[in-house]
Amino acid sequence: MAPLRFSANVSWLFPELPGLPARLRAAGSSGFEAAEVAWPYAEPPEAVARAAREAGLRLVLINTPPGDREKGEMGLGAVPGRQAAFREGLEQAVLYARALGCPRIHLMAGRVPQGADRAAVRSEMETVFLENLRHAAGVLAQENLVGLLEPINTRITDPQYFLDTPQQAAAILQKVGRPNLQLQMIMDGNLTGNIREFLPLVGHVQVAQVPGRGEPDSPGELNFPYLFQLLEDEGYKGFVGCEYRPLGDTAEGLNWLRSYWERRGRPQAGQ
Repeated sequence: MAPLRFSANVSWLFPELPGLPARLRAAGSSGFEAAEVAWPYAEPPEAVARAAREAGLRLVLINTPPGDREKGEMGLGAVPGRQAAFREGLEQAVLYARALGCPRIHLMAGRVPQGADRAAVRSEMETVFLENLRHAAGVLAQENLVGLLEPINTRITDPQYFLDTPQQAAAILQKVGRPNLQLQMIMDGNLTGNIREFLPLVGHVQVAQVPGRGEPDSPGELNFPYLFQLLEDEGYKGFVGCEYRPLGDTAEGLNWLRSYWERRGRPQAGQ
């Protein structure tokens, strides 16, 4: 069984450092070989690519732009009336992915509109999402890129997010039927069953402790040594993104990862 590969989500990790280049350097110095960033669009793509290269990192995941965050938007893929903006954002994401050598783009579904009943708009939003995903799959295929769908927990993380279970995401992927669209898995309930059921669809995994979204070894509900072993046993080959909220200094909070690397015989940073 191959050891898992971890990527530093520098949108979450190293918040004590200003700016993306500094966070990428810190991730490289901490022993990471890969990184992901939600929205790199505040920096020119060449600057991000240079910072990653100098840090010895591969960029493995970015998101499509969120839309107008001041108006509460968090992705546009399933939002009625925002199809043109989604496609414009997709083009920007592809431009960055090309410059960064980044193979995966999370195609953000977005939120149920304010004041709307989820059940009442579900069918319309799914229709919009399917239309946008078919378009995105074609665009991404031309660049040999993979698009990811991420269900986001509506109980804790984002109560309005449209895509909120792996079952919903898997059904949408089946309807679209494009091989370069995959599932981005977060840790939800019934983890053992969900991992075994959905892992064939999964192109990326992200981890954080529940419910506080801290380090994997912080107090919480999830047993990460068990989950990491399960992912290995099930033959997962993708990256595991560290998308958590550090409880203190990020580097000091990486003992859980150093322990994993040591157990799996991986050289540590500086060795």
